[in-house]
Amino acid sequence: MSAPINPADNHLIGLLPRPDRDRLLATCEPVTLHLSGVVCEPGAPTVHAYFPITGFLSLVAHTEVNKRLEVGMVGREGMLGAELALGVTNAPFHVLVQGAGKALRLSAPALTQVLTQSMALKDLLHRYMGVTTSQLVTSAACLQLHAASARLARWILMSQDRARRRRFPVTNEFIEYMLGQPQSSTLHASQALQEQGLIELQGIDLHVINRAGLEAAACPCYAAGRSNYRHYIDRG
Repeated sequence: MSAPINPADNHLIGLLPRPDRDRLLATCEPVTLHLSGVVCEPGAPTVHAYFPITGFLSLVAHTEVNKRLEVGMVGREGMLGAELALGVTNAPFHVLVQGAGKALRLSAPALTQVLTQSMALKDLLHRYMGVTTSQLVTSAACLQLHAASARLARWILMSQDRARRRRFPVTNEFIEYMLGQPQSSTLHASQALQEQGLIELQGIDLHVINRAGLEAAACPCYAAGRSNYRHYIDRG
């Protein structure tokens, strides 16, 4: 039997005052996120919002024919569907499950209704949109400015933060989305990190061997992202 979901394991839910938290949770249902599952498509109506607990999601932009690029990641630190707080009812990205696990889900109308009753939730989601915007800008700059191995190190750190374990599955598809480069380039980047003794990659099983070394190898966008999150969300 799987362990029960603790809603407070989602950081945004945990920050809400108890009455606002209870009001939100009354509309949520637990769901399982399956690896590589499609959660939504760009331009389609947003049907549900998600608060990941142990799973995490990849936000993927379509850049050209048959070309996709990961521009963001959502795990227990955030939620999917925050744009509903701004009245945006269509999904902006192709969203895939990058890390299998649990999440809390509620319908878009239910979230809209809760937002009319909870100023605390509305304020929190507006601030979280600042995090998302910052992540998008950082991803665009990172793609142009930083080496593939440094960007891969950043992405692995972000994934581990959300997986909360040293071993987790990573598909070649996700690595290609993140780097925005062909398989030959992604293989070279992962080999560089393995040769430094930072990670071990066997099939889809990735093992973080040296977390401190991986942080040193990552581009500065990783530290900047953590700083932005604290600025928008954990500012007290």
